[in-house]
Amino acid sequence: VQLVESGGGLVQAGDSLRLSCTVSGRTFEHYAMGWFRRAPGKEREFVAAISGSGSTTRYADSVRGRFTISRDGAKAAYLQMMDLKPEDTATYYCATGTTAPAMGFARSYPYWGPGTRVTVST
Repeated sequence: VQLVESGGGLVQAGDSLRLSCTVSGRTFEHYAMGWFRRAPGKEREFVAAISGSGSTTRYADSVRGRFTISRDGAKAAYLQMMDLKPEDTATYYCATGTTAPAMGFARSYPYWGPGTRVTVST
């Protein structure tokens, strides 16, 4: 399973970005997909996740109401980010390979992309 993120960039506070995660190789539609991020000097943190069916989503408190996760079967996942804040600055990683009950936990994901950088300026 290979994952590649795209869509990152430099934006101003209040702007929007849409991150994409493309999945190739062996894929399973029942796997949950998640987005995590790591800010400079900080630990990796959970951002959002979506179940294999797409019926269940989960968000970190810091992004709820501003970010929306979606997916296109097993082929892709997306993170629509609105009203971006400087504290959203981080490298964003897409992951898959777990099931819905564990989708909020980074350690449950065996497959990760290389990340895409998001920088939000004031």
